[in-house]
Amino acid sequence: MELVQDIVSWALFSSGSLMLIIGGLGLIRLPDFYTRLHAAGIIDTLGAELILVGMVVQAGFTLVAVKLILIGLFIFFTSPTATHAIANAAFVVGLPPRVAEDEGEGDSSGS
Repeated sequence: MELVQDIVSWALFSSGSLMLIIGGLGLIRLPDFYTRLHAAGIIDTLGAELILVGMVVQAGFTLVAVKLILIGLFIFFTSPTATHAIANAAFVVGLPPRVAEDEGEGDSSGS
């Protein structure tokens, strides 16, 4: 049973770490503030939650697991709220979102 617990927790750790790496790459590669913020908000929350679930699996049914679940709930609710607050503040200050230019609007011939 302990081997299964280790395998499941390491799979969760690995997938959470992979999500955080993908989010970091998104912060570097994405074109503007709002898309970077979107990547950071979603992937960071998912990666942190997967790592915390892996820790809960390792902890078993203990008080530590309850504390980790409470931390996970806190992150689950505060991270998207903070991301929204930052995006709203940037919009209010006047940072415009990047809008794709409509190339060849109305031209269906492709030339």
